[in-house]
Amino acid sequence: MKGFKDFIMRGNLVEIAVAFIIAGAFGTVVKTFTDMLMDLIGKIFGSPNFSGYVPGGVHVGAFITAVIAFVILAAIVYFFVVKPYEMAKARFTKPAEEEAPAVEENIELLKEIRDAIKARGV
Repeated sequence: MKGFKDFIMRGNLVEIAVAFIIAGAFGTVVKTFTDMLMDLIGKIFGSPNFSGYVPGGVHVGAFITAVIAFVILAAIVYFFVVKPYEMAKARFTKPAEEEAPAVEENIELLKEIRDAIKARGV
C-alpha cells in the first residue's frame, strides 16, 4: 500500500495530468483565435469568408466562449485537483522542521566528543 501511496503522491504524475487537461483546453482557445484572425484577413484582403457567414464575418463569439471555457476549466483544475493535491502532500510528507533537530543533535554530540578529547589532553 505504501508503494501505491508513493506513486500517487509523486509530483510529476499530477503535474503531467494537469498539463494535459490545460493543453487540451488551450488548444480550443488557439483554434478559435486562429479562426477569428482568418476571418479578419479575409475581410481585409477581400478573400472569401474562411469559416462561413457569421454576423460581421468575424468569429469573435466563438473565441470569447473558448476563453471563458478555458478560464473555468483552469479554475476547476486548480481548486479541485491542484489544491487538494497540495494539501494531501503537505499532510503525508514530513515537514523540514522535524529533520532539522536531528542535525542539531549530531552537532552537539560532535562538540561533546571534541571537548572530551581536549580534556584528556590528546
